[in-house]
Amino acid sequence: MNIEHARTFLAVADTGSFVAAAERLHVTQSTVSARIRTLEDQLGTRLFTRNKAGAALTAGGGRFLKHAAQMVRALERARQDVGLPRKFRARVVIGARFGLWEGLMMRWFADIQHAHPQVSFHSEIGFEPELMQSLVEGRMDIGVMFTPQRRPMLELLPLLNEHLVLVSTEPTSSMQPDSYIHVDWGPEFDTRFRASFPEFPGPAISANIAWLGLQYLKINRGSGYFPRRLVEHQVDSGALFPVPGAPVFELPAWIVLREDRNKALVDPMLRSLMAAQVAP
Repeated sequence: MNIEHARTFLAVADTGSFVAAAERLHVTQSTVSARIRTLEDQLGTRLFTRNKAGAALTAGGGRFLKHAAQMVRALERARQDVGLPRKFRARVVIGARFGLWEGLMMRWFADIQHAHPQVSFHSEIGFEPELMQSLVEGRMDIGVMFTPQRRPMLELLPLLNEHLVLVSTEPTSSMQPDSYIHVDWGPEFDTRFRASFPEFPGPAISANIAWLGLQYLKINRGSGYFPRRLVEHQVDSGALFPVPGAPVFELPAWIVLREDRNKALVDPMLRSLMAAQVAP
């Protein structure tokens, strides 16, 4: 059985759509359909029911889900083990949003490297869809993100609540559409933002990571929502100013990991991350 067919099956199962799976895998929709048909021929059963809403697993597809994940994970583990330098006994892959690495996870990452000198570590920056797919396929051991989706064989652990505050480069300022930069904090934030600012026409400038937004503010001035922990030093120094009366939004951050992980190796790292939580 072709491992790419198993990966394609997992992508369709995760996104619920042949189109979305094709976009995620950077292949055509016809390629996705052909791979799924081949799998169905080999297994002798339909794996998905397709309708206007997308693609839903059949009973047979649900049973194959565990086996597909195990196949992909076994291959990824084999690749890691075969290519691992002799001085290391294991490899751990960790991925997170850029904003969670910044000021939070980098200190912890340095600490676990010193605490586990016989482990090879690989770190990645990504967004929720890519991080979730890597976890589903077994290419990643620990993912840290804002809006994970519950999936079979994945475990979610709460890490912390980010507090998003509206700050401005001007000491007396309100949020002006032409100078507001909107950072993509996910659909939950967007929903609460629109409810709090129903007459806001939409941002002229937007960014997908906080770092870009902050760099823009330094150069062009304006306002934006950012995690309090990332801007508190700039607020203390007078470089940024809280906007009076602006609502504060909570954004939970989660640790996502596989249930079949090497708990003896990974769980002590998780406990140290949860204990640190950023302590500036």
